[in-house]
This record gives sequence, C-alpha cells and structure tokens, in this order.
Amino acid sequence: MSRRKWLKWGSVFLLGGLSFIQLIPYGRAHTNPPVTAEPLWDTAATRDLTVGACFDCHSNETEWPWYTNIAPFSWMVERDVDEGRRKLNFSEWGRGDHETDDIVESVEEGEMPPVYYGWVHSSARLTEAERRQVRRWASSDLWRRMIWVAVYNQSLRRKRP
Repeated sequence: MSRRKWLKWGSVFLLGGLSFIQLIPYGRAHTNPPVTAEPLWDTAATRDLTVGACFDCHSNETEWPWYTNIAPFSWMVERDVDEGRRKLNFSEWGRGDHETDDIVESVEEGEMPPVYYGWVHSSARLTEAERRQVRRWASSDLWRRMIWVAVYNQSLRRKRP
C-alpha cells in the first residue's frame, strides 16, 4: 500500500476512534457541590494564589473549560478533580485529618500544582516567593489547629468526673 493510502486510512481510523470515544459518558458530570466551609486565610493574596493554583481540582468551585467536554481530555480532568477533591477540598475544610500537612509537603516538594496544569493555567505557575507564602499560611494554620485540638482535649478532661 502506498504512503498516501496509509495516511488516508490512518486518518479515517483516528477520527473514527476519536468520534466513538465521545459516546463514553465518563468525564462530563461537571458538578460543583455547595461550599460548606473554607479555611481561615491569613491574607486575601494567599487566598487568590490558592484559588489560581489549586481550586480547580481542590474545591467545589471548579471552572470547567470547553475542552472538559471532549474525550479523552474530559476523562483526565474528571479523574484529577475527583481525586483532588477526595484528598483535599478547600470548600469542605475541616473534613480531612492532615489538610495543611499535605499542602506544606506538596508545595515544598513541587508536586503541586502539577507542571502539566501550569501549561494551560498560567495562574498555577507559582514563583518561589508565592510558594513560600502558601507554605507560611499552611504552616500557621497547622499551628492554629494543633492549639485548638489541645484546648478541646483539655476541656474534655475537665468534664470527666
């Protein structure tokens, strides 16, 4: 078979395959449940940084761009959002056990936000100073939580006979 025929049939199969996978319903739910609680932010700037770099996957305020309706991109985005909300959700703050621990560790190690997310979302490309600001906030929140737990445990001890 000639090169031209290979190219023609390859294109037909590729387009046919891409058209067929659009019939698979996963990846188009695009739900945003209500916000039930949000963390205490040290500054509005820290919240803005976090919104730009984290909220699309780690909150119930996800913005769903046009490409989230096209498979296979819709599958990847849906998986990332589902997993992100399960691990850390800024819209349901207080639900997880180690929220701020995870933020500090992920930001320090450069795991979050993922590099590929920054390719499409320029607000997710944090400078080192912005990373420090987010880490500082998360570390201070960790201390507030530890103090709250200590005070709460102390009050429980006092109530026992």
